[in-house]
Amino acid sequence: MVVAWTIPTTITTLSRRTSSTSSRRWASPSSSSSSSQQEEAQRLLERARAMRAEIATLEGKTIDEVEAEALEKKKREQELKQLDQKQRQKQQQQASDSKSSSTTTMTTNGSFLTVPETFDDQVTQAKAAIERAYRDGITTQTVRFALLSEGESLNEDRQWPGGAQQMYRSAAGPLTRELLHQLRPRRVDPNDDHHHAFSSSSSSYHQPPVVQSKDVWDFDGSALITAEGKGYNVQALVLPNTDVKYVKDIGEMRRRQEAKQSQPPPPPQSIESGNTNDSTQARPQQPDLLLLVNPFWRNVESWGFNLLAPNAKKLAQQEIFDNGMFQETYVLLQKSVRGEDCIALKAYPYDWQLFAYADNEDAYSSSLYYYGNGGASSYLVRLGSTPNEPTAADFAQLLEQRSEFQMSKNMRQMQRMLNKNNNNKDP
Repeated sequence: MVVAWTIPTTITTLSRRTSSTSSRRWASPSSSSSSSQQEEAQRLLERARAMRAEIATLEGKTIDEVEAEALEKKKREQELKQLDQKQRQKQQQQASDSKSSSTTTMTTNGSFLTVPETFDDQVTQAKAAIERAYRDGITTQTVRFALLSEGESLNEDRQWPGGAQQMYRSAAGPLTRELLHQLRPRRVDPNDDHHHAFSSSSSSYHQPPVVQSKDVWDFDGSALITAEGKGYNVQALVLPNTDVKYVKDIGEMRRRQEAKQSQPPPPPQSIESGNTNDSTQARPQQPDLLLLVNPFWRNVESWGFNLLAPNAKKLAQQEIFDNGMFQETYVLLQKSVRGEDCIALKAYPYDWQLFAYADNEDAYSSSLYYYGNGGASSYLVRLGSTPNEPTAADFAQLLEQRSEFQMSKNMRQMQRMLNKNNNNKDP
């Protein structure tokens, strides 16, 4: 009986040894690695406990007190890390908000605007400003171009020995006609059942208008230029002056506009159908846009006392300036401040943008340099912006803040001459 029980026990023992050996023989490398990592972790824990025991002995504390201090220190480090992370996130958010605010400011104050230095650039910029104002309900506007002939640049010196007649023939007339060819004024009312007839995708919107010119007084260089399109009508009085005739003409134009505004719009099919026999086709759906182009006045104070027309100033106030009529929506002015050639640009609805031509020192030292106002000898510098039309004092203050204008123009010219003489003396 003893033998019978011993044999199975022996077999079982051998089987266990064989299984253990086989298990060790076929153990995977990952299992060995995991075991080694656990052993390494255990050794580190034991070493940490030994270090805490040494610290406790040196400081006369218990191991529990040392461990509690270690846990508290770790907790403080985690809190500081979280606080630092929150601070970084706050700084990043502030930087993002600042960038967004800067972009918004740039969009709202018009600092992205550039100076149109050619005939075509000026017409394009004026067109955009006028159409923006018209969409906002401004149907009487004043436009002041820098009078350029086609092919001329803004920084060229221009003279008008022929007076207002030459101004009109060479610049004001061509600029206004090109503007009216390009203008597509539309003020869409979403509640209007007919508004789709004048959307930008409408075929009528893209059809060119019929532009006509008629002299008012030839010796004044004044003219009335009109553009009749499908769905809109524009009238531009060019180079009017303070004569009472122009004031009365402007009043009549404005009253015709008000009468047209009160008329019911024609049905859209009569506009789109192209039926020239339909009497409603000649009547535009949108109210007229009235423009005063380069008038010879700045404000109502331009009307002095006139014995022949003692009420001219009062009439001008009523017909032109009352109730915010004929707001300046596009203006490009050239000024001379402290001898510097300056530019003031107004494009609705943005602030006035101020620029000045700075000397291009590389051009002065180049054989390509030529004398004159601007050209290769200068480049534009943006000075800043003002909400109202800038004065000479506004320009002077901004010029003083720029390193390019620390010295006066005469001093800079003298310095260049001295430098040139010194260079010529060098062997």
